[in-house]
Amino acid sequence: MARHDAVRIGRTLKGLGPVLAVVVAAAAVAGAVAWAEVPARLSLHGGFVDISAYRYGGRLVLDGLPLYGSRDPATNLRFTYPPFAALPMAPLALLPFWLVTALWTAASVGALAGVILVVGRALRRPVPGWLVALLTAGAFALEPVWQNLTFGQINLLLMLAVLVDLTYPERRWSGVLVGIAAGVKLTPLVFVVLLVLAGRRTTAGRALLAFAGTVAIGFATIPGSARTYWADNLVKAGRVGPPELAHNQSVFGTLTRLLDGVPPTLLWLAVAGPLALAIVALGAVWWRRGDRVLGAGFGALAMLLASPVSWSHHWVWAVPVGLALWTHSRWASLLWTAVFVARPFVWPPWGDRREYGWGPIEHVLGNAYLIAALVLYLWAAVRLRAHGTGPAPGRSRRGSPPRSLPARRDFGAVRGTP
Repeated sequence: MARHDAVRIGRTLKGLGPVLAVVVAAAAVAGAVAWAEVPARLSLHGGFVDISAYRYGGRLVLDGLPLYGSRDPATNLRFTYPPFAALPMAPLALLPFWLVTALWTAASVGALAGVILVVGRALRRPVPGWLVALLTAGAFALEPVWQNLTFGQINLLLMLAVLVDLTYPERRWSGVLVGIAAGVKLTPLVFVVLLVLAGRRTTAGRALLAFAGTVAIGFATIPGSARTYWADNLVKAGRVGPPELAHNQSVFGTLTRLLDGVPPTLLWLAVAGPLALAIVALGAVWWRRGDRVLGAGFGALAMLLASPVSWSHHWVWAVPVGLALWTHSRWASLLWTAVFVARPFVWPPWGDRREYGWGPIEHVLGNAYLIAALVLYLWAAVRLRAHGTGPAPGRSRRGSPPRSLPARRDFGAVRGTP
């Protein structure tokens, strides 16, 4: 038995060899760029500024200083996440920046590959290692992905954690990863609503308990910073950047650009609230009908539209959504992906408040991600109406999601795919 297990593990590692090659190559490039201290304007766009701010938050924890109120000397950015998020960043403060950048990039690219593997299994379309590597490298062309890597953002890691929970909710610990993700970055709490609407109340409750645990850990370890965050910083959405910037592809950002100023809170809530609820409700229907990946994707879109600030690099959920769409409509998948490759929101003049001078066409281009999400919502609603929304058939012995919607297609000519 031990020999059989060793052979199986060896075959798995061999199959993932191309994936490891992509991960190592990306890490090597990131580490080399950071080590050489190439000016951001001459290197990859982004300059790894976000990982620098994360590392600064970890340094503040180690030094016993307040998390909020000061700025990272290297980037002039503040640490804006909940107190719990700074704790795992503390070890990064002890390492040289080039090594932190390499390790973080490797983890992010590995998470992206993990997302592709999880999506394939959830859709019952197992993806071999060579195709995972190809899709991972191809995903670098999507603006949210390469922005994540060059800024050193955390979104790819959180996306993998959430997807694991939402595609395998039968596991005893399912929901914990969603709660931890929400403890790092509050917006994943939207997925708790998705779980409730999908009938997974126990999993949703477990997610809330895990989130509460992250809050308690924050108060226990850095109580002063925790009080500051939950009493003051929580409602200061503008602390992360100008909301009118074209890169803010949320309802709040769109309203700010349309109104030439920050919208009244009631107006924003009146637009974003019902819209996000409708999208997450549609996601719950798709989830119950058997497509847990697309269902989770709609939960993510609701999260992105409802958040006051959803920078373009937060839209990494374009990857699993695009893969899920491929099993229903290749044209829909290609058009969806093309939007995130082309990033039309930067075609009009942007920055320095130039968004306030946009005309009608520029507003359409400048809110491309949000508009793509709304078009996808309409497409999915029409498709559900055409094929019915009744309860899905029973699950198989292995707990695989039922296949109740027609026109499912493989990602490609994948060996071993039914």
